[in-house]
Amino acid sequence: MGENKEIITGSDFKRMIAGAYSAFLLEYENINSLDGTSLADQNCPGTNMLRTMGSAAMAIRDISNDSIGAIACSVSNCAVLGARGNSGVLLAQIFRGIAKGLAGKYDVDSSVFGKAFQYGILYAHRTSLEKVERSIIVTAKTVAKGAYKAVRANRPISEILTAAITAGENALKNIEKKNGRIDAGAKALMVLLEGCRSGLDGNFVSPVLVFSAGTKTSHTVPEPENDIVRPYCVQLTIYNCKAAVADIKKILVKYGNMVVIEKKMHDVMIHLHMERPGLLIEQITGWGNSYDMHVDNMADLHKAFISGRPLKKLSVLAVAADEKTGTELQEHDAFVIMADTKKNGLAVGNLVNTVHSDVAEKYIFLPNDVNMNLMMYQAKRLLGKRVEVVYSNNTEEQIAALKAYDERLSLEENAKKMADALIRFRQLKV
Repeated sequence: MGENKEIITGSDFKRMIAGAYSAFLLEYENINSLDGTSLADQNCPGTNMLRTMGSAAMAIRDISNDSIGAIACSVSNCAVLGARGNSGVLLAQIFRGIAKGLAGKYDVDSSVFGKAFQYGILYAHRTSLEKVERSIIVTAKTVAKGAYKAVRANRPISEILTAAITAGENALKNIEKKNGRIDAGAKALMVLLEGCRSGLDGNFVSPVLVFSAGTKTSHTVPEPENDIVRPYCVQLTIYNCKAAVADIKKILVKYGNMVVIEKKMHDVMIHLHMERPGLLIEQITGWGNSYDMHVDNMADLHKAFISGRPLKKLSVLAVAADEKTGTELQEHDAFVIMADTKKNGLAVGNLVNTVHSDVAEKYIFLPNDVNMNLMMYQAKRLLGKRVEVVYSNNTEEQIAALKAYDERLSLEENAKKMADALIRFRQLKV
């Protein structure tokens, strides 16, 4: 048998991502109908994964960089910040691991690519908050083992994916036999793998085409344009700026959001979140004599930008399902962010953007649903010491925790006090 000299390029990877998006587009409602226990996501796990996949797919819709490492990085960043629900976070971590395995590579052989997929499984496993392995992780490990021989033998990537899919299908049957039902997480992993294989063969639907065509196959199909993510926080100082502030803002809103512009004497300070910071360099040429630019990847651990003096040193950020519960939480001095589940829903990036605002220096997150615990955990990992999470599961628990809040205490002291109050509340309920 001759040595396999197949090279996986950035274009190949883009087709795989488009194929995976197409597969979720076809299967997300089916996944919604399955048992989502292994994803810790009982609230439309298929939709959450489709929306997360949409963020990943839209990241590459017109990317100019041909290297597989750069493309994988863009996919990972947008999936991490675009993740919705616990299921979306798990999917995003698979892409994060793949990006880790492909970092710095222009193109790779099938062996390196197969190992990158194994990184993806490892990252998803590490994200789980519980000690018990979820069915999606059990299936993922079986998939990794199934692909191992093909990777070691340096087989073509299509054969590696086929070996992984065959192993996964067997695992899916075993889980169904054991539990008496098909597991949503294990099924979703198979949809991802089968979609990647189909995409590699050229069988996929572009998310851009889905949006532009105004497809009416289902009125519930989310529009992928709503899932665009801007993962880079750009802080820019233009010295001796010649452009007017009003003109600068008019131009920059086309490139991103969270735009803050401040003029000091002859200099202008700019902050915004954007997809491709490189576009800004070309735009600002000629605006000033010299420039100072700092770029943070918000999909990794970073120091959140504070544009001015925060209104408070510490704030409790509580998620509300509707305006009524939002008002109730505000009466207990919480800063409220609406879940808006009927429309776009919350993504990890929404939490990160909030912390980048001027509301407070530090935050305590109070979720209202166990289905977003991994989202909170992921946001905490990205924002570091500025955030603590008290894992409340409904409005009653949020209020019980809020009653224990004391603005005189530190972030850590309040988080512990509120968590202890939540434990007592649950004991009384029992």
